[in-house]
Amino acid sequence: MRLGYCSITWGGVVGHPTGVTSVKDLFYLTHGDMQRAVEDIGAAGYEGVEMFDGNLVEFADRPEVLTGHLRDAGLELVSVYSGANFIYPDILPDELDRIRRSADLAAQFGAGRLVIGGGARRAAGTTDEDYGRLADSLNQVTDIAEAAGVEASYHPHLSTIVESPEELDRLLPATRIGFCPDVAHLAAGGGDPAAIIRAYGDRINHVHLKDLTRESVTFQPLGAGDLDLPGILAALRDTGYDGWLMVELDDYDGDPKDAARASRDSLRRLLAA
Repeated sequence: MRLGYCSITWGGVVGHPTGVTSVKDLFYLTHGDMQRAVEDIGAAGYEGVEMFDGNLVEFADRPEVLTGHLRDAGLELVSVYSGANFIYPDILPDELDRIRRSADLAAQFGAGRLVIGGGARRAAGTTDEDYGRLADSLNQVTDIAEAAGVEASYHPHLSTIVESPEELDRLLPATRIGFCPDVAHLAAGGGDPAAIIRAYGDRINHVHLKDLTRESVTFQPLGAGDLDLPGILAALRDTGYDGWLMVELDDYDGDPKDAARASRDSLRRLLAA
């Protein structure tokens, strides 16, 4: 398995402000210096990086700048993260148009994976039809990704309608998109990450790793929380997964490079055990 890191730690995540009035432009974005993020991730010993689609948009007209940063850092762009509401029929065409642009950018910069989050929770409450709409939308995302030459993965996420194991079980059998387990989000949603990985091992085509302090629901560098990381890695091995392990940390009270190094050191010890 190869090790990569997500650029979110260098600035956190926001939505593009034009998306408030124009859904087709609501890209994810890290308000950080992507050159510094790439340099730090490479210096920390990783081989790849995952970025938000909105950060790739910034380089769409000057691709040589980003490819130069990646080359200098010895990294490849592994994956691109995007997402949408996916349950509102009126805005779905514009959301899918944006996803299409994200998939094309991923392919342009050599990424093999498009990671997708989403499935909005309505103010009035989630309906049974919402899961069907989300599943149908994710099938369309899968088609869009395949047309661009990349693979799509669904990432369950807190605040969406796919937080708990029961919600995941409602969605995955109804769609053919690949599965990206984020072990901390799965645990925070009440699940056993290792058990979920074993249950859906044939669907996994991408992995997000971070640790979690359950009591406070605080994401941590690997080894700093209370997840059973050895058990999680054993479950991945048992399923035959041999792809990228992408370490992710949404924010960090300190230098993000220090968090990246700490997670790398912890993960290397775990993989060698």
